[in-house]
Amino acid sequence: MNLDPRLKPHEILAVAIKSEIEAADLYTKLYEKAKNKILYEKLKFLAFEEGQHRKILEKLFSERFRERKLEIPEKSFLPSMGISLERGFFVLDLFKEALRAEKMSEEFYKEAQKRAEDNASRKMLEYLSRVERSHYFVIQSEIDLLSKFPNYYDVEDFHFGHDMVHIGP
Repeated sequence: MNLDPRLKPHEILAVAIKSEIEAADLYTKLYEKAKNKILYEKLKFLAFEEGQHRKILEKLFSERFRERKLEIPEKSFLPSMGISLERGFFVLDLFKEALRAEKMSEEFYKEAQKRAEDNASRKMLEYLSRVERSHYFVIQSEIDLLSKFPNYYDVEDFHFGHDMVHIGP
């Protein structure tokens, strides 16, 4: 990802906040539709984490730019989710989009870290980059499950059916 060199530090934070809002919204919409209890909890956790990131960034903004009013831009750096959650959708496709968004978030924070003007900001952006990377792996594991077990998302408790293995005498 190439961070626009014309963006000022306060604008970088505002874009990051917008992206965290969008990510939390996506995960919230997904967990509201998930029937699988485990997946529901994972998505709820991801939505919570993105909300926490927003709070961290808002605090950083208020500490660094006391004289500025936070103006959330209309667009973030995240890719637009071209798949509607309201109409029919393919869960696997949404997870692939989320995976891409997590990767972009990690890269965004890495680049923003290089442009940060103080050590505290650099540490916070490094932390966010690492957490987004962990989200990437959570989403990747869900993609692996959905690829192997397409009904995983849609059932409350997953049953292996014919994939069951007999263990014991």
